[in-house]
Amino acid sequence: MDASRTSTELQADGDIARRLLDWYRAHARSLPWRIPPGEGALPDPYRVWLSEVMLQQTTTAAVAPYFAKFTARWPDVQALAAAAEEDVMAAWAGLGYYSRARNLVACARQVAERGRFPESEEELRGLPGLGAYTAAAIAAIAFGRRAVVVDANVERVVARLFAVEEPLPAARKQIRALADQITPADNAGDFAQAMMDLGATICTARAPKCLLCPLASACRGRANGDPARLPVKPPKKAKPERAGTAWWIERDGAVWLVSRPGSGMLGGMRALPDDGWHSGGDGTGQAPLEGQWTPAGAVRHTFTHFHISLSLELFEGPAPEAGADELPAGGEWWPIDRLEEAGLPTLFAKAAQLALAQSESA
Repeated sequence: MDASRTSTELQADGDIARRLLDWYRAHARSLPWRIPPGEGALPDPYRVWLSEVMLQQTTTAAVAPYFAKFTARWPDVQALAAAAEEDVMAAWAGLGYYSRARNLVACARQVAERGRFPESEEELRGLPGLGAYTAAAIAAIAFGRRAVVVDANVERVVARLFAVEEPLPAARKQIRALADQITPADNAGDFAQAMMDLGATICTARAPKCLLCPLASACRGRANGDPARLPVKPPKKAKPERAGTAWWIERDGAVWLVSRPGSGMLGGMRALPDDGWHSGGDGTGQAPLEGQWTPAGAVRHTFTHFHISLSLELFEGPAPEAGADELPAGGEWWPIDRLEEAGLPTLFAKAAQLALAQSESA
């Protein structure tokens, strides 16, 4: 094999795909939703779909325990379709991007109603929560369809392989076209997973391991001397800072939790009452009950588009009973010793931990 051949020459005769598939057979990551290459079977579409939805904006290491928990509790799409949305939201707590959990339930119900997952990209894209990448990944991996699968790892591999100099996000159209050119007609699922694994383990964002890469001799980015520079990214914008307050109201070993509106930040999740902060502005600081409140510190959290400092205040005095007009609407008394079962999103779980630490030190 002539090591001087370019990525364009290798692309023309399919050698890029062959090299990559040979590497994947030897070095594929062992992941709970995968069938190892060479076993001649396709994975369960339910497990592929569930993993791909969970992996959106989330690392493999973070997803693995959630995937195990979900598949143990809801082993197939029919079981998930029959689940209560609040139970799924609670089980999702900590994974972030909570609209994915709502779409997960809606999608499962549509699939269960039709009896099976559709196999084509076009039909898959018609399901709730499935965009171009997820639909392509499911079509290729679960059904063996030729589909062009481009996630952040694939984007990085292709940008370096062909030395794509146009900055993101404008470069994505070119990167997808180049990925299309090297995607084989057969073994598209293994090829897609091979590209993902190469980006995750070898062609990493920092300090790529070019000496171990099966495509190193064809990589224009490496030939140019600085593959880690690619893909070219626009300057990061500073995230705005937001401030809000959460309220801890306790009575007889229980805390008042509210259900957030279905749309908006952390939609549909159980949470502590707060003062209406949102991605575009600070909270009002207006307490939900008349009486004495004790500051208990603050927690900090980062969302996709902003940072927030959430102060916590503890209600001092006898709290009203459930149903009282004074209590924030849409809530329930939740036993403090079962708080982990409430499925609080990370921000409010941090605030709850702060409140419990105050109680222990009192």
